[in-house]
Amino acid sequence: MISFDAAHRAVHYPEDRRFRIWIRPSVLAIFFFILIIPAMFAWGQVFVSGLPHLPALPQFNEGQVSGPHGFPVWVRYSHFFNFFFLMLLMRSGLSILVDHPRLYFNNDCTPGTEWIRFTPLSVPTDRIWTAKDDARYISPIFALPGYRHTVGVARSWHFITVCGFIITGVFFVINLFHSDQWLRLVPTSWDTVVEAWNTFVYYANFHFPPEPNGYYGYNALQQLAYASTVFVMAPLSIMTGLAMSPALVNRFSWYAKLFGGRQSARSIHFLLLNGFLGFLVVHVTLVVLTGFRRNMNHIVIGSDDLKPIGMILGFVGIAVVMLSWIAAHYISWKHPRALQHAQKAVSYPLLLATLNRFQPSQHYRKDQISPYFWPNGKMPLRDDWKKLAAENFRDYRLTVGGLVENPMEFSLRDLGALGIEKFITMHHCIQGWSGIAEWGGVPMKKLIELVRPKDSAKTVAFFSFGGSLYGGTYYDTQTLDNVLKAECILALEMNGAPLTEVYGSPLRLRVENQLGYKMVKWIERIEFIESEKELGKGEGGKNEDDEYFDLLPNI
Repeated sequence: MISFDAAHRAVHYPEDRRFRIWIRPSVLAIFFFILIIPAMFAWGQVFVSGLPHLPALPQFNEGQVSGPHGFPVWVRYSHFFNFFFLMLLMRSGLSILVDHPRLYFNNDCTPGTEWIRFTPLSVPTDRIWTAKDDARYISPIFALPGYRHTVGVARSWHFITVCGFIITGVFFVINLFHSDQWLRLVPTSWDTVVEAWNTFVYYANFHFPPEPNGYYGYNALQQLAYASTVFVMAPLSIMTGLAMSPALVNRFSWYAKLFGGRQSARSIHFLLLNGFLGFLVVHVTLVVLTGFRRNMNHIVIGSDDLKPIGMILGFVGIAVVMLSWIAAHYISWKHPRALQHAQKAVSYPLLLATLNRFQPSQHYRKDQISPYFWPNGKMPLRDDWKKLAAENFRDYRLTVGGLVENPMEFSLRDLGALGIEKFITMHHCIQGWSGIAEWGGVPMKKLIELVRPKDSAKTVAFFSFGGSLYGGTYYDTQTLDNVLKAECILALEMNGAPLTEVYGSPLRLRVENQLGYKMVKWIERIEFIESEKELGKGEGGKNEDDEYFDLLPNI
């Protein structure tokens, strides 16, 4: 475990560490019936006609040519690395989940509309309750890195390991169809479905069906389970993860609709995590109950005998996986900057070449505006901001300087005179919540035309009146090409009214291809600089400096 100083302990290890799961009763009833109805049909079938007949599975001899015999070395290594990466994905995913511990089937994320929550708290209505306040603690025994407000580090692990997971999966599928091993997984007849049901009837009635030797073939239910895991669950996990990308969804809004919306995709992503976990539990249980030593030899050393070597090496492999959790925990807290840079090295070039190229062009209707929009960030405590707010920002002046040929100051009236453009867009927070709102403001492109950045200016820094989680002035940066994208504005209005103090008055940035923490609220000044490395700790923003967030969060 980690020894925190006072500031970090207050953030990561709060007094209230209660954990509670609440599920909407109607959803719980649906899940119950999904699980119990097949079992009831299976019980009824046995009551009426007894256990069904199962045809004997052809057993192949090692000397025969036909049939996918055994487990080649590429299958065995893929099996191990899939387990290795999947465990890290699950553990880091839990840390990401509890940063907004509510799941919805609507994009509004209005408190009370969630179908499941992992917190004992209801959102209070008598005070401002931010999304940061709502985040929960989770033990590092179960999550990576665990504790509270560690979503930046968790995302680093998630994005690094998802690359390993995808590479392993692609390698496996290519080799699968380059050999006869695909016959193990891919059904070639509808009879397989019938036989799978009959096999399920045995299990549902607490009987073991005739068990084939897995070295030579699977029963029909095993075949469908493995095929679903490889060809349905894994791709769907990747696809629903992509549906949480602001760059993708704000360019192709139809993509998230494939899953019922951005938040439905997040819920499905979570349900798939549970699907993988359930598959793992059942799979391991059956491996143990149907001949543990022989089964371990099959998948570890590729032999069909009762020698103990496969079992011993299997336990060594499990130990390696568990040791990787300890190593990941150590790296998370002792070398988080190196982890952040490793994740940047993996994802940044890929994002620049793909998602960051998309031009936001989303269009929502006024009747789709969210009735609730989560507030977030630490409101300014500075006296100068409070004085400006008390006078409705009459004397506010936005200063724009740095590497520009024409430094300027703008009042809110001056900014309004440049021309207000309005967009109804979906906001994506790194914590997981979303909301749709109409924003009105001045396109950054117009401001840039007036101040005329010098050729050396490649980065735009936005400084806030507000503070950050661990103290100090909040700031963030954008590349010049991103603030020139469509729908990037300095917002003065929200939902047809002047921006309120809670949501970032007098000005906030809207840049619709990225996550919300990049959209600085309570803007004090803007500076054009050569590189983000000139400011703070050189990572591109206060959250990037202190919480190890991404420099370019297109997803």
